[in-house]
Amino acid sequence: MKGKVSDEEWQLRIDLAAAYRLVAHYGWDDLIFTHMSVRVPGPEHHFLLNPYNLMFEEVTASSLIKVDLHGNPVEPTPFITNPAGFTIHSAVHMARDDAHAVIHLHTPHGQAVAAHEEGLLPLTQTAMLVGGDLAFHDYEGVATDLEERERIVADLGTRSAMLLRNHGTLTVGETVGEAFIRMYFLERACEAQIYALSAGDKVNNPPQGTPEVAAQQGAVGLKMAAKLLAWPALLRKAYRLDPEFAS
Repeated sequence: MKGKVSDEEWQLRIDLAAAYRLVAHYGWDDLIFTHMSVRVPGPEHHFLLNPYNLMFEEVTASSLIKVDLHGNPVEPTPFITNPAGFTIHSAVHMARDDAHAVIHLHTPHGQAVAAHEEGLLPLTQTAMLVGGDLAFHDYEGVATDLEERERIVADLGTRSAMLLRNHGTLTVGETVGEAFIRMYFLERACEAQIYALSAGDKVNNPPQGTPEVAAQQGAVGLKMAAKLLAWPALLRKAYRLDPEFAS
């Protein structure tokens, strides 16, 4: 695929393939059943999505499928796409010009918090950093109904993270790195909440007003971490794990 697409698209393919490999490395994958996407620049509104029949540790830059807003591959491919992945991701990509990348996961901790009546609680600094930018969407079944897209978009609004109730987690970003770092913080916050609540009911709530302060700090800090700090480090990690992802 390298040399057959623009340099800009190739870099997006590398970033997205790296994200798939890193999700597998951190144990966030769910066999083949979750998905991440990134929009390809251009008026066609195409985006890249994972092949449905590959494990995340098998995804490469060249194997990613370029699809249109109807979910159809725009280039010949031996692979198939995930219909539910198309529904969720196309909804966000069509509605949010700033949502160039979308990540959706089904981790046990993310699902547990998504099933909790109060959602994500401000029990840790990590939760407070992302909590002010968190939306909620009620479960409607496996996301194959295209009419659900309007409700996903309405519930997400201008926020950059979402708990899909009884389902999982979702984050968006201007770059793959930004969406990944935001997901890292959201998943860590969910994991910590499950640990804290399982340890007993005597949790320490933060002082009044501090969750709002942390949320404002997170709005700036997460973008900086993605652009300048953590994502470049994570790319180096992906190359150390297996450089074949960039092929």
